[in-house]
Amino acid sequence: MDIIKTTIEGPVIIEPRLFKDDRGYFFESFSQKSFLEKVRETVFVQDNESKSTYGVLRGLHFQKPPFAQSKLVRVIKGAVLDVAVDIRIGSPTYGQHIAVELTEDNHKQFFVPRGFAHGFVVLTDEVIFQYKCDNYYAPQQEGALAWNDPALQIDWKIPTADIVLSEKDKYHPFLAELDSPFQYTDNLY
Repeated sequence: MDIIKTTIEGPVIIEPRLFKDDRGYFFESFSQKSFLEKVRETVFVQDNESKSTYGVLRGLHFQKPPFAQSKLVRVIKGAVLDVAVDIRIGSPTYGQHIAVELTEDNHKQFFVPRGFAHGFVVLTDEVIFQYKCDNYYAPQQEGALAWNDPALQIDWKIPTADIVLSEKDKYHPFLAELDSPFQYTDNLY
């Protein structure tokens, strides 16, 4: 796998080595050994999968310590715009984001460390989205950030009128109102 650093410390894009022939393709989608050597020391404990249709926006979510999660995300079918927002108080990139298009054709994965709010929007008719987490889901520790906060300047790549949200994702705070539980100096990994 090849690791592509982003403009923000922490999140990285992972491109697997794809082997194609007339039968199709093969690639190693995850190796704990390679991940430890090339990205960071993280042990994933839970795999999740979601299916969504065009315009569905899930996010921007995080879990509060001590239940914070790092995620390794990828698309099996379709395409999404995947976004990570730095919410580490004191970070030189606080409030900035990384946006990556993940598709069934590019096979890219995106590592989102603790201290980031995460979300995605579906760009195709349907998407199957998979992700690994390094901590278990703890609903009582959920946190979130408004997807449409103008201060974040996220271009979701589809018309706002096409965005489909869950009821709870309609009412998250803007960054200026967020009481972030993460400090840049914390050892979040």
